[in-house]
Amino acid sequence: MNGDSSTRDKLALERTRLANERTFLAYVRTGLALLGAAAVLFQFFTELNANIAIAWVLVIFGLVVLVVGLFRFNSVRAELNAYADDLDKPSG
Repeated sequence: MNGDSSTRDKLALERTRLANERTFLAYVRTGLALLGAAAVLFQFFTELNANIAIAWVLVIFGLVVLVVGLFRFNSVRAELNAYADDLDKPSG
């Protein structure tokens, strides 16, 4: 019975790791989309200063999203690795 619980915990941990990777990729996708929108504004809509200001705001938000996503991914991964180490330790 204990082996079944251990297997279930390890599979749940693996699903959580995969969810963490998907979340990180969503952060990357969002950051790149913001940077791409800024590039379009810089390239095609430079006649208004407001568009340039909006483009710089998009660049800043895009970079912030990328950094936050990387930070969250690494912190969750560290917690999952610590939990996995606890699972591997023999109880007793």
